[in-house]
Parts: sequence; C-alpha cells; structure tokens
Amino acid sequence: MKRPSLHSIRFMAPLALLLAFSASQARAGTCPEDCSAPPAAPAAAPAVAPPPAVAPPPAAGPKPVNIYAETGADHLSPATAGALSRVYVPNRSSNSVSVVDPVALKEVDRLSVGSKPQHVVPSWDLKTLWVANNGTGTNGSLTPIDPLTAKAGKTIPVQDPYNMYFMPDGSSAIIVDEAYKQLDLRDPQTMALKATIPTPTCPGINHADFSVDGSYAIFTCEYGMGGLAKIDLKNQKVLGHLDFSKMGMPQDIRLSPDGKVFYVADMMNDGVFLVDGDSFKEIGFIPTGIGAHGFVVSRDGKRLYVSNRGSHKMEQGRARGPGSVTVIDFDTRSVVAQWPIPGGGSPDMGNVSADGKQLWLSGRFDSEVYMVDTTSGAVTKIRVGVEPHGLTVWPQPGRYSQGHTGNMR
Repeated sequence: MKRPSLHSIRFMAPLALLLAFSASQARAGTCPEDCSAPPAAPAAAPAVAPPPAVAPPPAAGPKPVNIYAETGADHLSPATAGALSRVYVPNRSSNSVSVVDPVALKEVDRLSVGSKPQHVVPSWDLKTLWVANNGTGTNGSLTPIDPLTAKAGKTIPVQDPYNMYFMPDGSSAIIVDEAYKQLDLRDPQTMALKATIPTPTCPGINHADFSVDGSYAIFTCEYGMGGLAKIDLKNQKVLGHLDFSKMGMPQDIRLSPDGKVFYVADMMNDGVFLVDGDSFKEIGFIPTGIGAHGFVVSRDGKRLYVSNRGSHKMEQGRARGPGSVTVIDFDTRSVVAQWPIPGGGSPDMGNVSADGKQLWLSGRFDSEVYMVDTTSGAVTKIRVGVEPHGLTVWPQPGRYSQGHTGNMR
C-alpha cells in the first residue's frame, strides 16, 4: 500500500480539525457565522395537560320564594323569650280556655273567658294571646292571655269577633265580624275601632290568608253558595268574589310556600280546592276526607296537614265520628299520608309544636284534643272542656303572627 506524501499529510490535518470543530458545534446546537443552514430545533418540552374548564357562575336570578322560611324549628323570636310551653284550647260551650302542658300531656289549668270562645290568636308582636269570644248578639269580646304566666287579663268588649287576623305590617287587628258580614279594623293594642270593610257578598266570612306582598287577602265565605272574597288591603275594599265549580262550605285557607296557590278546605266537598290568588281562579281539587276543615303547615314548610272533621255540618257532628288527618305534599300537590283518629274523633283547628314533632288539634264534638306524632301519625287524646275549637300552641317560630291560631311568617 502506498503511503501518503508529507504534503498530503499537511493538507489533511487542518481539514480534520475543521470537520471535528463543525461536528462539535452541531452537537452543541450552534452554527458558525458563515453557515447558511438554520440551526437545529431544540428538543420539544414534555406535553402538559391544559387545566380543566371552569363553568362560569350561574346568572343571578330571583331567590326562590318560601313564605315559611322563618317559621322553622330553630327560628323562635326573642319576643317569645320566657313564654311557657303550653297548648291553649278555647272551649266554646264551656266559656273557658283549657291550658294543656304538652310534656305532661294533661290539662293543668282552665281559664274563665267571655261568651263562646272560638279561637286563641297570637298577636302580631307575639306578646299576647287573644281569645276571640264570639258571644251572642252584642256580648262579643276579646280576652288577653299573658304567655309568660298563662293567665288571662281583663276582657275587652268587641262586636262579634268570630276570628281575628292582623294587617301584614301590624298596623291593625282585623276582626272577622261574621254575623254582620264585615271586617272591622281595630287598634292592635287597645282594640279601638278604626275602620270597617263591608263584605256583603261573603255570608259567613270566616278564615283568611295573605298574598306574599301583603297587598291583598282572601277570605272564605262559609254560608250561602260558599266561595271566596278577595280584599284589597291598601284601599280597604272588596276586589271580587269567586264561586267554586261545586257548591260547598269553605273553611280554612292557606298559601303555598312559593306564594302562588291558595289551598281552601271545603267541608261539604271533602277536600281542598286550589286557587291562583293573583288571577283569582280555581285551578284544582284534592280529595282528603269527610268534612275537610282545618290546615296546619309543617315546620319545614313542605307539608300541609288537613283536619277532616268527620261531618259536613255542625248539626251533623257527633262524638267518635270518622275524623282523620290528611297529609299533602306541597311540591307534588298530592296526598302522602292518611291518619285516622283511633276510635273515632272530630279533629278541627290547631297547630304544630315549636319543634314540629307534635300536631295538636281540637276534637270539636269529643271534648278532647289530639296530639298527633308527625312522624308516625300516632294519636294521644287529652280531655278538655265542651266543644273545643281553634286551639293554639305557644310559643311558635316566626317573626310575626298574621292571626288565626298562629299563621306565622
């Protein structure tokens, strides 16, 4: 093999050095100044997953209405502090109020009041319990009870107070003057007469409930063809009268939690009419039991307890009748439970305990009251005076009372 010449060796050495330098520069990712080729791309970084998409917050909308939001088990007002835990039962034909201890489950006192007491009504400010003594003719009256002592005060003469409510702002007491077909607006403290709203198309004007905004109230008309009267509270006048699709005898009335539908118990039709308050139209009917009469709302605001008195008229009422309690779910407007009174009975008006575990109802024709366990429907009976009617349980949660046996808001 022929060896390279010295000249060739001298020429190849610089060339080898140049090639080695170029290779080292390429490995380093650089290029000499006279290199026309683009530099090599850097190694790609490891792929990183993008952060998960975050849904935008929902658009602000009106908060759902629940008119019973302040009447839950934990919402006792400071105004009720110190009030004795008692059930007050007006005995219409005994002219007395039975005071029942809800723990001992027995009558612990009986108060003398006026003639024919119909309902025990918590005042708007929650400081007084008023006994509405219907009387006969001109001897109607109101008897105050101090809930701190469970004792009655001095009776005040008032014309025909069958029932009693309060303006939503507490400015007036509303005396339901049934015999004279009118509503009497009175000072909520002194009971001095301030104004009168005639209701000539509403014979037997009876029970009431109020719209969400307090602009109107709807009263039941027990006699005649039955039906409802809608009252403009601001202008103090009747807005209209509604006749149901079936002639009946409407009794208690209560607004749904969302403020859209009034539930009306009808004693003749054995069930509950549904009424759109704003349009003042009948929109449905729910069968419940014989002589559907009174309403009580559960503490969580989800259910309506309906007392079925067991007869269609007062003169038909008898002891140990087929009375019962129906439970309606507000959301579905359907019956979810039916609780008969063991041995028969005549459940009328009432309310629930502060914790919602006890439903208390008067036994109109049985001289007794019923304590119903709201979980099981089990019934305990307690003897009281003759013809017990619109009892109330005290204290009750809520900011203020709109009247009756404790329609709290």
